[in-house]
Amino acid sequence: MKKIFLLTILTLATLLKSNAQSDSAKYAYATVPTQFVEANGIKFAYRSYGKTGDIPVVYFNHLTANLDNCDPRIMDAIAAERQIISFDYRGVGATTGKQGKSIADMAKDAIAFIHALGYKQVDIVAFSMGGFITQELLLVEPTLARKIILAGTGPRGGAGVSDVVGLTYKDIFKGIFSFRDPKFYLFFTQNKEGKVAAKDFLKRLKERSENRDKSVKLSVLKAQLKAIEAWGHETPADLSVFKHPVLVANGDNDRMVPTPNSYDLAKRFPNAEPVVIYPNSGHGGIFQYHEEFLKKVIPFLTKKATI
Repeated sequence: MKKIFLLTILTLATLLKSNAQSDSAKYAYATVPTQFVEANGIKFAYRSYGKTGDIPVVYFNHLTANLDNCDPRIMDAIAAERQIISFDYRGVGATTGKQGKSIADMAKDAIAFIHALGYKQVDIVAFSMGGFITQELLLVEPTLARKIILAGTGPRGGAGVSDVVGLTYKDIFKGIFSFRDPKFYLFFTQNKEGKVAAKDFLKRLKERSENRDKSVKLSVLKAQLKAIEAWGHETPADLSVFKHPVLVANGDNDRMVPTPNSYDLAKRFPNAEPVVIYPNSGHGGIFQYHEEFLKKVIPFLTKKATI
């Protein structure tokens, strides 16, 4: 009788797990529901879907980005191979609390968020400011990350990183006067190819028509820019102690985090793969060349690696 009871429990558990995996796998980023989890006194908004079975991939987003600023082409492609999780930083979008005052604060929140979901290790895909946060995360809890992809980003104290404040405000005003999203200017070159890529990218971000995230407040922009400016003036961290497999990518004409920082960043990690630089593209090179980027990302994330 006891054996029958145990077998029944195991069968039910297997069915529940299977159903959960099926539910997760059936979504696209445009339809995956937003969930919430509490950590550090903060209620974090996040979206999770994709193929389970391995540790998840966590996406660290850019300056003033909410959940709706993740490129669905990149998210869906990764979800076909791995479970992927995106989340709003403290005070951003639907996540509660007041925006973190430093990059290190944001990293501590990210660590708490990942642990609140029950994970002891994750792979990370980080873009722009997300790459700054990832580096600070490594300094606090290096074993939390297994493999790391860093795009459109650079090292702490990198050349030109602190200049992002003036550039961002300049392109925000340009966007206001031209009735365009500032990312049209900040992320893409202003030639024919760049403008087409910008329009395509911004159109993809609008594919989610229901249950969109809350808008990001102006106070968040100010706080994050201040944190980035300070981080850009700080002493570079010693990244040579981290043996993680690392993939660095960028456009060849990044104005926000100047492209030379990508080469500098890769040199600092002992197990970094050759830097991937996309031609005729800017800060959003991975979005302009998302298909080519994914040809690097998927094999990198799916091959076995331990640290």
